Amino acid sequence: MKFRKPTKTLSGVAPVAVMLPPRRCDHGACTYCPTLKAPQSYTPESPAVLRARACGYAPFEQVKVRLETLSVMGHPTDKIELIIMGGTFLSYKKDFQFDFIKKCYDALNEKVSRSLDEAKKLNETAKHRCTALCIETRPDVCTDKDVANMLMWGATRVELGVQAIDDDIYKKVNRCHDVQAVVDATKRLKKAGFKIGYHIMPGLPGSNPKKDIKMFKELFSSEKFKPDQIKIYPCQVLKGAFLEEIYYGGEYLPYSKEQTKEIIIKMLKLTPRYCRIMRIMREIPLDYLVAGIKNIDMRQDIESEIRPGKVKINEIRFREIGFALRDGRRVNTDIKIKTTSYPASSGKEFFIEAVNKDDVLFGLLRLRLEKDKKTPAMVRELHVYGPTLKIGEKSIEKWQHKGLGKRLMIEAEKIAKKNGYKEIRVISGIGVREYYKNLDYVLDSNGIYVKKDL
Repeated sequence: MKFRKPTKTLSGVAPVAVMLPPRRCDHGACTYCPTLKAPQSYTPESPAVLRARACGYAPFEQVKVRLETLSVMGHPTDKIELIIMGGTFLSYKKDFQFDFIKKCYDALNEKVSRSLDEAKKLNETAKHRCTALCIETRPDVCTDKDVANMLMWGATRVELGVQAIDDDIYKKVNRCHDVQAVVDATKRLKKAGFKIGYHIMPGLPGSNPKKDIKMFKELFSSEKFKPDQIKIYPCQVLKGAFLEEIYYGGEYLPYSKEQTKEIIIKMLKLTPRYCRIMRIMREIPLDYLVAGIKNIDMRQDIESEIRPGKVKINEIRFREIGFALRDGRRVNTDIKIKTTSYPASSGKEFFIEAVNKDDVLFGLLRLRLEKDKKTPAMVRELHVYGPTLKIGEKSIEKWQHKGLGKRLMIEAEKIAKKNGYKEIRVISGIGVREYYKNLDYVLDSNGIYVKKDL
């Protein structure tokens, strides 16, 4: 008997998380971060840690087991989003990094290759294709060399542990970097074509609800930030963190459930249409939670409250076609292309959407234009939403493989050409290169981007 966790592949790909072996951060530990016998910031009983530990933290075995589990649950496994998590991957030794990524590709390919390049080449037409690769890192561990390595691995998305954008808070929680590091990393990544996610932590020591909302507003009012995605992780007091001592000493009190709920609803309302709130709350085992929010399904509670009402939410996940279908809503199939432009990190972003009259989202594309028109236009993301279909499969009720991606790409090419750009590039997951070949794109001489002359 096969069963699905419905939301696992509603956004069009199957996520496979691979956990790194435990390693302490070079700077020590942030005040809120537990230091236990587990990967940094995780607890020994976290579900992802238990799965990884059972595999000896070996990347090949972790990927293999997750593919088998997804398959048993009835999820297609030919379009995989690979997520490297559990610490600052870019702080590990370089040889370890390259070997870890290669073994992930080997597991997807079901074959051990002689080199990373060979593994990537095989994955272009493999049974389990890596359509996206995500790396988590700190803003201060994201140098030009790190960016070049991530491009070489086929990475397409980077999640930055931002937490707050306030230097006083950073000092208070022993973050050991400043806000400028966030600004610099964001700009560096966007210029390279990456999709960028921020981890945000309301309720940190030194903050308050008013300050949290002020910082959240600044994320989208200042052109220095403007992330494409956000994970909201309200601060919790965990066993093994220095924050536990401060809490028991009476110097820190986490937000109540009511305060947290109010803050998150405000954040959802403030999030622009080009940003996706990826996740709300971390999955912390109750045995390790000293104080703070206990219900990890807070997002579900909030959405069940605001979806039936007239609260206007523009963020991406709230509008996706997959969730409309899951909830049994009637969906208008007259799709139009809508474009929103905004300045960000010294460039201009174009957020191109396929939506209907009810603002249900079927697909999106992120196009970036640098001020120097000799620089190629850059497609940072192309994504068609809806329940995952196998490569080449079609369905009347589902929305992948209906030509929406091609329509969005044509629109991006028109915008780039109209603005005087001679070439357009795409940061493409290794397993999506065949798709772009069918749109007359070719791999560049460095083997990094797919490109096309305009």
